[in-house]
Amino acid sequence: MDHSSLAGRIFRGVALALVLVFFMFPIVWIFLMSFQTNEQILRIPPRILFEPTLANYQALISGQLRTAAGNLEISFMRNLVNSFALSSAAVVLALLLGVPAAYAFARFKFRLGETIAFTLLSFRFAPPLLVLLPLSLYYQQLGLNDTYFGIVWVYQLIALPLILWIVRGYFEDISPDIEHAYRLAGHTWRGAFTRIAVPLAGPGIAAAGLLSFIFCWNNFVFALILASADKQPVTVGALAFVTASGIQYGQIAAAIVLSVTPTLLLALYAQRYLVEGLSLGAVKG
Repeated sequence: MDHSSLAGRIFRGVALALVLVFFMFPIVWIFLMSFQTNEQILRIPPRILFEPTLANYQALISGQLRTAAGNLEISFMRNLVNSFALSSAAVVLALLLGVPAAYAFARFKFRLGETIAFTLLSFRFAPPLLVLLPLSLYYQQLGLNDTYFGIVWVYQLIALPLILWIVRGYFEDISPDIEHAYRLAGHTWRGAFTRIAVPLAGPGIAAAGLLSFIFCWNNFVFALILASADKQPVTVGALAFVTASGIQYGQIAAAIVLSVTPTLLLALYAQRYLVEGLSLGAVKG
């Protein structure tokens, strides 16, 4: 039994190590690429040992990209700030609109309620190209094209359905008797919502907000069509590294590292709320 148990533990350890290497290798390789020149990256066979350089990060921070055709001006750091500002504003707006709506769908039964909720969710299923053409035409008529508010508003197609459906499930798991008891004590419906329902669903709201932030951060198509270069996020700004003299792989790798770092730090900081929020209500009864 001891030998069998030891062999099982060794097998599980090896299997977990292989899975970890399989999933982490692309990330580690991108990180190593960010410290290499194009010549080192394209070398065949590739080498693990190399002389690292900070030129790729210096080019991103300084905004000067050196290529064989000459120097190019890039605005990667501005794109990075745009991504953070646009995603944060979109999530805040989605929470202000989605959390009360999720509570209404969870607590009140009204005609066509499920139909309206599913229609909002269907916006999340639809491919962006399906609504992009009519949306761009409406934006031009309303004067929202190439504006920060226009991008934040269109990001609601990403964040609002996600927050609405995730948070709705957490409100449904909270017993309404707690809120009824609070209101019997003389408090208002608004007080029951803000002081009872929202705090109890706090982990779920935090998890939904974090996931929405990541999805908004990773969006590419909306900002590509509806915004100019000075308002585009980092996902679109990375196109600047595909130049006439070739693809700047080192700068692309450095850009990936810098663009992933904010969401990674946010996920690490909020992982307790994320795990608790995603597991809340998983076991009922």
